[in-house]
Amino acid sequence: MNTAAQSPFRILCVVGARPNFMKMAPIMAALAELRPHVDVQLVHTGQHYDVAMNHQYFAALGIPDPDINLEVGSGSHAIQTADVMKKFEPALDQVQPTAVLVVGDVNSTIACALVAAKKGVPVIHVEAGLRSFDRAMPEEINRVLTDQISDLLFTTEESGEANLLREGIAKERIHFVGNVMIDTLVRNLPRAISAEQIVADHGKPGFASGAEGYAVLTLHRPSNVDDFAVLRTLLETANRIGERTPIIFPLHPRTRGMIEKAGLNHLVENSNILLLPPMGYLEMLGLMKGARVVLTDSGGIQEETTALGTPCITLRNNTERPITVDEGTNTIAGQDPDKIMAIYNEVMAGGGKAGRVPYFWDGKAAVRIAEKLQAWMQAGCKTS
Repeated sequence: MNTAAQSPFRILCVVGARPNFMKMAPIMAALAELRPHVDVQLVHTGQHYDVAMNHQYFAALGIPDPDINLEVGSGSHAIQTADVMKKFEPALDQVQPTAVLVVGDVNSTIACALVAAKKGVPVIHVEAGLRSFDRAMPEEINRVLTDQISDLLFTTEESGEANLLREGIAKERIHFVGNVMIDTLVRNLPRAISAEQIVADHGKPGFASGAEGYAVLTLHRPSNVDDFAVLRTLLETANRIGERTPIIFPLHPRTRGMIEKAGLNHLVENSNILLLPPMGYLEMLGLMKGARVVLTDSGGIQEETTALGTPCITLRNNTERPITVDEGTNTIAGQDPDKIMAIYNEVMAGGGKAGRVPYFWDGKAAVRIAEKLQAWMQAGCKTS
């Protein structure tokens, strides 16, 4: 039986980069419950093109193999966005979906949304309305433009709706459903791999077992790793922290390249910092769960640490996820070493911000999305 041929509604879901995978996993599972009335197909643009790492994430999260892989690969923002658009249009023509569902704020998100909108196919944006108000961030451009051309916008926190209304988005298009990233976290937390096992597997047993615990560091944003002076400052600050609290540092390949290019290897090659290759989802979840503190420039990690109750120091001057600061365990430090150290010392002295898990971060956001989509499709894909 060809379900796709018989289904009156067909949703084409798009992933491109690993942060998308964590968001799409629960959505795919929730939409699968609508079969046979809804057919769901998955496109992987190949924006993150490490085949082994992608397979590891798909397997760990239970995401089905993509129906279509565009195999775009790397490139500048312009080249990558253009390549996704060129390769996605034939896929869209082939599938002829009722709607295209995109998540997050990567280049694949805006590229596929733009192709769909220009061809008159409704766009559904999950994780809409987040704003850093920093147009120097490529992700901010992607977020704003994707929201402007989306027909349905699903928000993770209430500030998202206020941002969208301010930008002229009709209220009936906006639905506050919660955070699908937390759906994935809740589902996989019992399977998280402990830091003790991870460090032992990498030949450093006992590294994370001291009285002061351990810290986790991640860096990947251009504002932190492309400016060698900033990169040096952050790594020197990490060394200061490492003198008291050993640091586990999963190293993004691009960050590793910049450290080598800047001649800063000596700042990460010491006994207080354990360099690891990029970690899979279950490994990162275990590292964050057990950490005394996490230092990061990642948006998703700000959310995950809030859900886990782990203190987070964000190495940026702003965040598009203000709820992690207002209600969660996150504190914005920027790149100022004195401020970073002051926040770190507060965490070590008193445990850091207690925080709380925000409303609708309950592991059921994807179910609410599926319910809204079903009602929308039954109403003829109209928002009013």
